[in-house]
Amino acid sequence: MKKTGRKGRTMIDAPSGHFKEMGYDKSRAGIMAAQLRAVKAVENSYEEEGPVNQKKQPVAELMNYYEQMLLIRRFEERAGQLYGMGLIGGFCHLYIGQEAVIIGLQKCIQPQDTVITGYRDHGHMLACGMDPKGVMAELTGRAAGYSRGKGGSMHMFSREKNFFGGHGIVGSQVSLGTGMAFGHKYKEDQGVCLTFMGDGGINQGQVYESFNMAALWKLPVVYIVEDNGYAMGTSVARGSASGEFHKRGEPYGIPGRVVDGMDLFAVQEAGAWALGHARSGNGPALLHIKTYRYRGHSMSDPANYRTKEEVEKVRQEQDPIETFRQYILSQKIATEETLKGIEKQVRDTVAEAAAFAQESPEPDAAELYTDILI
Repeated sequence: MKKTGRKGRTMIDAPSGHFKEMGYDKSRAGIMAAQLRAVKAVENSYEEEGPVNQKKQPVAELMNYYEQMLLIRRFEERAGQLYGMGLIGGFCHLYIGQEAVIIGLQKCIQPQDTVITGYRDHGHMLACGMDPKGVMAELTGRAAGYSRGKGGSMHMFSREKNFFGGHGIVGSQVSLGTGMAFGHKYKEDQGVCLTFMGDGGINQGQVYESFNMAALWKLPVVYIVEDNGYAMGTSVARGSASGEFHKRGEPYGIPGRVVDGMDLFAVQEAGAWALGHARSGNGPALLHIKTYRYRGHSMSDPANYRTKEEVEKVRQEQDPIETFRQYILSQKIATEETLKGIEKQVRDTVAEAAAFAQESPEPDAAELYTDILI
């Protein structure tokens, strides 16, 4: 991936123009000079830290990155199959194509950190260590699921893994994540809340109320925009007056960066900076991660707003898993046979999860009256 210096990256070209040259323009009218100086200072500190040293990462960790991304891909493919068979009902939003985003960031967090996201959430669950069997059981509405079969695709949680959803209302999780960051600060546990949203969610009004409060109180939160190019069926160019989402925090003094979400190392590098910034008491940081989803918005979306050629071109030239696989082989980190072994192991894990889900009983009718707050 070509670089333009520490203040910007050259994004990979895509047919839609989604990945493009992005720098940092500090001259936008209406931004107070003091806020700009604060953002500039943070960016300079990022420059001094330097890039992630790929070669010094342990081989076991690199192989784990590959395995985890592959697990998400194969799990989501099987979920799509089960949906087509009528075994998964309601909405089902697949994460295929975006795997490097959550794996790159997940490897930067500490045990006390918390994660919250929207409804494209299966990959986040697997990345934080939730059992694929429990996730698949919840997708199929079974009692063995993480929400006992009552939450489905969009509403799963694991207090043990510090994963707080899974939320179906666009942008609603941003306010909740800001509150969770307040909890970290109140408890003084050195925790940071990773709050994910999409390129549609970033346009919600409550996001900016949250930005204001988080900046005012210097809350330990990293806001992450997973920009896959299409908010439901509307491209960023048609739905956002400005697609420079990393600048949306500037009025509040929140520093932001653009990240190539198809490059795991780029995500990891930006995540290390953002989490370090928030954990050091400097307040929130904003990451605009440019990625791409191969499937429609949900399983019911035929994605007629883009061409098959566009999707195939991204798959062929920018796929995050294949790119990482080629890196492993080129650096002689592992052999083709080893990678085939991992592929088989992942497929077996997913097959076991699917079988477990289909064999698990449905919730008892009495569950209708549990977990109700009056």
